Amino acid sequence: MGLEAAGNGLFVGRDDEVARLVELLGVGGPASSSRHGSVVLSGDAGIGKTRLLSEVVATARASGWLVLVGHCLGETGQSLPYLPFSELLGRLEGAQPEAVDRLVAAHPGVARLVPGRRAERSDVPGRDDRAGRPELGDDAPRGAADRGDLVEAVHATLEDLGSRTPVLIVVEDVHWADQSSRDLLTLLFTRGFTSAVSVVASYRSDDLHRRHPLRATLAHWSRLGEVGRLDLDPLPDAAVRELVHALQTRPLPERDVRAVVQRAEGNAFFAEELVAASSLGRTALADDLSRLLLVRFDQLGAAGQHVVRMASAAGRHVSHRALAAVAGLGEAELDAGLRDAVEHHVLVPGEGGGYAFRHALLGETVYDDLLPGERVRAHERYAAALAEDRTLGTWADLARHAEAAGLRDVARDASIRAGGSALRMAGPEEAYRHFSRALALVSEDDPAGELDAVTLQAATAATAAGRALKALDLLEERLARRPVDADPAGRAELLAALATTARITESTLDTLAATKEGLGLLDLVAEGHPVVRAQLLAARVQALADRGRDEEALAAVQEAVDAALATRQSALADEVKVVAARITERAGDPDGSRAALEAVIAASHMPGDPAEVRAYHHLGWLHHRAGRLDEAVDVYRRGVERARAGGRQWAPYAFDGRLLAGIAAYERGRWDEALEILDVAGEMPPEPAASLLTGARMYVAAGRGESAAVAGYDASRPWWDSEGLVSLITGSAAVDLLGHAGDLDRAIEVHDEVVEVLTRVWHPFFQGQLRLDTLLLGQLGSHVQRVPSAQRAALLARGAELEASTQRVWDQAVQRPGNDGPESTAWLARSRAEALRLRWLGGEDVDPGQLVLRWEEAVAAFDAYGHPYEAARSRARLGVALKSAGDPRGSAELSAALAVAQRLGAEPLRAEIRATGGARPAARPTSRRGEALTPREEEILALVALGRSNRQIGTQLFISAKTASVHVSNILAKLGVAGRGEAVAVARERGLLR
Repeated sequence: MGLEAAGNGLFVGRDDEVARLVELLGVGGPASSSRHGSVVLSGDAGIGKTRLLSEVVATARASGWLVLVGHCLGETGQSLPYLPFSELLGRLEGAQPEAVDRLVAAHPGVARLVPGRRAERSDVPGRDDRAGRPELGDDAPRGAADRGDLVEAVHATLEDLGSRTPVLIVVEDVHWADQSSRDLLTLLFTRGFTSAVSVVASYRSDDLHRRHPLRATLAHWSRLGEVGRLDLDPLPDAAVRELVHALQTRPLPERDVRAVVQRAEGNAFFAEELVAASSLGRTALADDLSRLLLVRFDQLGAAGQHVVRMASAAGRHVSHRALAAVAGLGEAELDAGLRDAVEHHVLVPGEGGGYAFRHALLGETVYDDLLPGERVRAHERYAAALAEDRTLGTWADLARHAEAAGLRDVARDASIRAGGSALRMAGPEEAYRHFSRALALVSEDDPAGELDAVTLQAATAATAAGRALKALDLLEERLARRPVDADPAGRAELLAALATTARITESTLDTLAATKEGLGLLDLVAEGHPVVRAQLLAARVQALADRGRDEEALAAVQEAVDAALATRQSALADEVKVVAARITERAGDPDGSRAALEAVIAASHMPGDPAEVRAYHHLGWLHHRAGRLDEAVDVYRRGVERARAGGRQWAPYAFDGRLLAGIAAYERGRWDEALEILDVAGEMPPEPAASLLTGARMYVAAGRGESAAVAGYDASRPWWDSEGLVSLITGSAAVDLLGHAGDLDRAIEVHDEVVEVLTRVWHPFFQGQLRLDTLLLGQLGSHVQRVPSAQRAALLARGAELEASTQRVWDQAVQRPGNDGPESTAWLARSRAEALRLRWLGGEDVDPGQLVLRWEEAVAAFDAYGHPYEAARSRARLGVALKSAGDPRGSAELSAALAVAQRLGAEPLRAEIRATGGARPAARPTSRRGEALTPREEEILALVALGRSNRQIGTQLFISAKTASVHVSNILAKLGVAGRGEAVAVARERGLLR
């Protein structure tokens, strides 16, 4: 129920909750106290959230607080972005227009959310196929919202307002909130306020199914220490009984009272409806709650029922003007019907001059009870009224009503306009849904240009929302179904979009052929279509660069830039410059590339500009591949924030920058920061982005030995073919996770599976195989002495295959210009060291000096790259090699490696170091007085009992055979025996062997 309806005087069983909420929000004291806070309020539908809020609101107002209320609507995907904030600002404008004048003047960005000041691009819906859609590659559309400015303006506006008078913001029904509103609430909760501004958001907990979009957001909110939580439990039976007695209009028999208390199950709204039914003599309680909810509706007269039915088609709220326009009643009859509905507590008047259902469940039930014909006629009336008077609602409202009424043309055009509005308000996800709906409403009989335009709009929005695979599907399907005799310029425009989209997926499309075909088609058209030609020329430069034809690409750059600038597509020209900068870097001029990228960034003034975000991504990669990992993290994150400010955080290069920022932070040893960057709590990432972020988090899990994280590998399978990087990242982490957990066979299976997938999706001996092969080599070395002797030959043979494989990867993929950076060099050095270690531990004769040299090279290479974890892993194995050669430097290397492992929480590495004797506990006395075996001697005695020779013991414990012999001699002396067999027998008798 709306807050306007909640003040009916009945309030039972929630005194403690009111006190708690008042305390958390700080609204109980005088306005001068300036205490404030944020709270998330939850509970089942009808449990009493709104009634509780009404008490808090009354307390706040009595204490001098300004209260602003906004609601989220239940028409999923149809609401305007930031709808509840637009509503509450609209209410403020109605009550204090002079205050809004001041706020808008001080914070112009907020004007887009004030209904009286938000300008649509057109007042009348129509068939303009360019309406609401920017040209592909154009600069931002006129009036496009800077999402960063918009949300900053909202926050600054509330701060400003709170500095003059304490403000309580109430946002109801967040379970229906659009993504943009959820994001804005997250910002307000995260940042908080320095002035007296409190925020409370409520939602229905029973509406949150497993995949509800609010679930992830709530998980994020729950980790914010500054945000309080209040979950309303069902009312106790005593409170429900008190409520029943207060509500009854005539005394009810005790059996009916008990039945109501039992049936209500602590739900105040249900209790009210059950009492109403019982008071009307309906003592047999209906099993169908929908019929129960209609009891009050059934008491209305004909006019009241008609008005309520028409209101139900509008949703939770409806303005008086809109209801009057569609009801078809005279003024007196309309007023009488509304009064009847209000007096029977079906509708309640709102502060903005409209009406709301007393509870959303009641409105939903009335709507569900409409006959099919009634529904269609109701939506027809709304569609006609909205088309005639555009001030009655948004384009999204018109689209919804027109579609429900079967008015395909009107619904299509309104959906296109709604998509354009969403894009201008930095809501690409909402825009994608509107354009997709429009596309579904376009008839195959419509002109080809109509379908082309809507497809391009839907694909553009999908890409901006991070759904590049869906965008590619839309474009490919349209090209496949397009009539062969249709306008060739339209096909050329689709080909330009297809070539641009395909390259950011795993598509095997020949993008160069697509651009060639598109340019050929334009040559056949007299008009030339310079805008589309510029897009195709830009795509051609990228296609040439993707194929390594760098000289041809550079030769084509200037023509593409000139064409883009000539058609006022400056962002497109910048994208071409970014491609040229990447080619410059590959040609061996990283400084020139860096200067070019920084120039593109400096020239950009619109957050989310694809060229700027791409430049940040490439600049970060320049630092990354050069081993400047701290700089890489910083640049990546700046690009991501710029993209987020424009509402394009999942778009190409924006998401990639976030993923790489997390990976670079992991590599730099900033593991907690990496997890923070990669955390998606409070977000709903599209796939395969979600799986990629999961895989990158698995890197940290592998380093820390969190074996349960390996589940992310199998969970990511659906996205391997569409995004090969998913299998590479999750597979690399899984090899270590499984190896650390002792499951070598499964680790080998994972390696082989990923290589098979990526050989098919990418190409044989792909660059990432160097790291993947090396990780498995390391696990083979760590396990070779744990397997039965009969299996060691197979592991050694597999190791030889991997060693040869890493060399082929280096020769065929990595050593090409632009690929042979310090990271690849480090993994090659590590591969050679791991291969030698495996042979040594497997019992082959290995030159100790050569083993030490290989590990010194690996340590130096990872130190140079700046990867402390892999440097420490290499250093630990260098320490073992040094100790086995009798070099005293070994202990220092092991100690240095242990320090890094402890700082990072790398438990598998700590365990490996402990196993070498690097962390040795004190000797434990035996049962014989005066004798003690050291932990190392106990370890050697156990191996003697297994029949191991001195050489085998030395190899397994990373010591020389001579040292092992000395230890065995000491054991025999301490036990007072002459031989190994007797030593084992005595040890067993004394309980020294476990």
